[in-house]
Amino acid sequence: MSGSFRTAAVIGAGTIGLSWTALFAGHGLTVAVSDPRPDLADAVAEALARFAPHLTALGLDVDGLADRVHIASDVTGAVRDADIVQENGPESVEFKKELFATLVRTAPRHALLLSSSSAIPATAFTEEIEDAGRILIGHPFNPPHQMPLVEVVPGERTSQDAVQRAVDFYTFLGRTPVVVHKEIPGFVGNRLQYVVAREATYLVQQGVVGPEDVDKVLRNSLGIRWATVGLFLGQHLGGGPGGYRHIVTHIGKSMDEMVTAGEPSQDPECEERVIRAVEKAYGSSPSTELGELRDRRQLAVLTALKQVSEQGSRTGEEKD
Repeated sequence: MSGSFRTAAVIGAGTIGLSWTALFAGHGLTVAVSDPRPDLADAVAEALARFAPHLTALGLDVDGLADRVHIASDVTGAVRDADIVQENGPESVEFKKELFATLVRTAPRHALLLSSSSAIPATAFTEEIEDAGRILIGHPFNPPHQMPLVEVVPGERTSQDAVQRAVDFYTFLGRTPVVVHKEIPGFVGNRLQYVVAREATYLVQQGVVGPEDVDKVLRNSLGIRWATVGLFLGQHLGGGPGGYRHIVTHIGKSMDEMVTAGEPSQDPECEERVIRAVEKAYGSSPSTELGELRDRRQLAVLTALKQVSEQGSRTGEEKD
């Protein structure tokens, strides 16, 4: 598999792009990075140094990591020899239209053109591009060098070959690609996250609970369950012998009577109260220590799940 993916171009070196850069290089790819930011070289060097321990914890060899990453003077130089292009620019249809038109003209014809777009479907910015068959969404969860999920979302003219190559590429990177079969703004992960976030905001606005306790609830219940079995399997198991059918026909009906999703106020004063409550709990700007704590916890969860999966594979119990 690695023979098919030797070189990558990362367009846009913000939080997502720098994380992709480290992951690509950690898997042995030669990576060219392009971004107009004046501190690009320093930002890349700092990110590689910061992420190297994470890659090591995930079992990757980081020897020579920085030697595999190069700074490109512009987009054309970055993609000239690329097998894979991962775009991480602004969430703007017009920006992506112009950029991907350039990528189609300048990248090798075999290059797969992927966008990290969080909400904009590929069809929205490829309608006027003639060679759109190799363009699709590869949406990660932040940071992609840690979080396994990548949503693979083809546009209306994306070829099946491109979809399969994208799945193969992200699998090679140790990610968990999920093909989204129908374009929808926000895709799947962000839409689910948005619903939970709306309800959490409503509960804080109503004075039911504070931001810290919402996070405690999620960390100590749903977060653990969803990290291990997901939503539908969790409900299926929770239904006992009757499984998911029992949940829907019995418990689900009682929950429908008890719970109505809240509608958080859009009033600026209400929004400001929630913002202040979060800042009171965690500081006006997230500290380095909080980020490092997040990374340690995420890596601990991923390591534990990997160990359980490997043990199950040896005994023939794990199928996921």
